[in-house]
Amino acid sequence: MGVVNTGIRRRARLLGEALRPPRQLKGPGAEAVPAARTSPEAATPQQAPAKAGPKRSRPPKKTVEPEYGVAVVPRQVEAPVFVLAPVRSGSTLLRMLLNSHSRIRAPHELHLRTVGVDLTPGFSDQSMLELGLDKAELEHVLWDRVLHLELERSGKDVVVDKTPGNVWAWERLKHAWPRAKFLFLLRHPEGVVTSLENRRSNTATRAQLEANALKYFEPLERARTTLDGHTLTYEDLTADPERVMRGVCAYLDVEFEDSMLEYGEQDHGRFRPNFGDRSANIKSGRIQSARTFGESPDGMSPRLAEYAAAWGYR
Repeated sequence: MGVVNTGIRRRARLLGEALRPPRQLKGPGAEAVPAARTSPEAATPQQAPAKAGPKRSRPPKKTVEPEYGVAVVPRQVEAPVFVLAPVRSGSTLLRMLLNSHSRIRAPHELHLRTVGVDLTPGFSDQSMLELGLDKAELEHVLWDRVLHLELERSGKDVVVDKTPGNVWAWERLKHAWPRAKFLFLLRHPEGVVTSLENRRSNTATRAQLEANALKYFEPLERARTTLDGHTLTYEDLTADPERVMRGVCAYLDVEFEDSMLEYGEQDHGRFRPNFGDRSANIKSGRIQSARTFGESPDGMSPRLAEYAAAWGYR
């Protein structure tokens, strides 16, 4: 019986050694330590670094007009407000002032033009078409619901989206909301380029920055000369905010409120990348004076000068 027990124990020991995880060495001549006994923290440096996922490309800075194949369905928000402005033009300040009004909800940048739906050919596309909805109109319904949710959550009745990318979607926004209102926010072209140039993360040349700014200027000017809307400038907004905001409120058919000028007293959500300006100036909660430029600042190209003249900067 003893011989049998000894044999069983021997087989169990051999089986255990066969199944034991391989040993790892800490260094030359170091004592072998079973891998199973190594702490996760100690094992981490020996693991291959995880590969970063593919970097997603930014949406194109150009107008993409879809084909409209169905009628516009009724909207939950009949007359949203869209700010059309280039980057670095003070649009975050404008949204803070608007969001400080008791009736106006102006959330962070929504990037609606990049929010889409995917329909499977032969299935969902045909099913939705039977309901009078194609891809473009389904996206408009989704955008409309997002805006309506913001009003429901805030308890307000006027919603404003100030995403700079709206300059490439203004025709679509007008189609989706025939009663939409538009605010055109301008800034001296040199001010836009200089602001881009002064960003800490900037690595672009002056020519590249001008080209980037001009991608916003051209569709903005087309919208401004086509749509009915209200135009204001960043320089006037910072120099005489009460007068300018009274004009904005009159256009939006709401009463001006003094609290709008004290935007730092309100909660406007988190400051995050791609949500709007995150500079110390905007976080200060106070309206800062805008930098001004002469009629033809040194270094301003003829194309920038054309927009400066068209926008009334003399």
